[in-house]
Amino acid sequence: MSMIWSFVQDQLLGMKWLNALIGRLLTALSIDTATRLGGSIQFFLYDVIKITILLCVLIFLISYIQSYFPPERSKRLLGRFHGLGANLFAALLGTVTPFCSCSSIPLFIGFTSAGLPLGVTFSFLISSPMVDLGSLLLLTGIFGWQIAAAYTVVGLAVAVAGGRLIEALHLEDQVEPFIRAARAADLDAPTLTQPQRLTYAREQMVSTFRKVFPYILVGVGIGAVIHNWIPESWITTILGSRNPLGVVLAVAVGVPMYADIFGTIPVAEALLAKGAQLGTVLSFMMAVTTLSLPSLVMLRKAVRPKLLGIFIAICTAGIILVGYLFNLFAFLFI
Repeated sequence: MSMIWSFVQDQLLGMKWLNALIGRLLTALSIDTATRLGGSIQFFLYDVIKITILLCVLIFLISYIQSYFPPERSKRLLGRFHGLGANLFAALLGTVTPFCSCSSIPLFIGFTSAGLPLGVTFSFLISSPMVDLGSLLLLTGIFGWQIAAAYTVVGLAVAVAGGRLIEALHLEDQVEPFIRAARAADLDAPTLTQPQRLTYAREQMVSTFRKVFPYILVGVGIGAVIHNWIPESWITTILGSRNPLGVVLAVAVGVPMYADIFGTIPVAEALLAKGAQLGTVLSFMMAVTTLSLPSLVMLRKAVRPKLLGIFIAICTAGIILVGYLFNLFAFLFI
């Protein structure tokens, strides 16, 4: 069983065969992959091709699943749960939504307009960009299933805890009036046929790929520079165990960036390979995907500054706490 799982992780998800193939092709072209430049070229080609293949396959499959959960049905499902269960279900529902935080905000507005509890909608908003099925599979292929599972669990925990805290603060008056006044019509979505679901999945795949691919190129390019040109001592000094503020610095650097999980993973992969601590790298990934500036600007249109500030503070505190806990765990047990 372990051999089968290793094959799935290394060859199907990790595509190590592709890395070896690219290395042989570059060698045939008289490019020495042992040099910095040759290694950067191999890293760039391998990660771009690998992530592109996984991206397209995963988006197609997840979009097909998502076709069974249109917004109207999702609202009804969320309305059946109460208390902690509602927050947990909302966070889980976020795992089958689009990948970037900006794509999640229209659904958040729709759920809030439908009268769902504010804390429940925020659990969805936090979970949607931070944790998704695509990132789980991609993280498994690169970092292993243990880290992928841990990332997913802590991401859901942050989403549930953040939503519960916002619910306890009773901040409904901090939602913009036009959203509180709106009440979406509870119309049944038409039942899609199998060809229509496949068409929907294909269109979502193409649309998402076009939006995400530039960030993949940028992310892989940054990863290639880190992997082959920045000295390992620099990374370990800034983001390693010697710097107690490494997690805070990673979050501060991650927030201004705008990327989804697919553009962030190559950078995280390179940082981890250079000696950055695991918790620090996970905090960086969470900050980039959850607190990007464009998504915060969009969210400001829906909520008032006080609620926006509390949302940022909760997410930032949760992400930093996760980073330090993972670093402590790695120090004690690894």
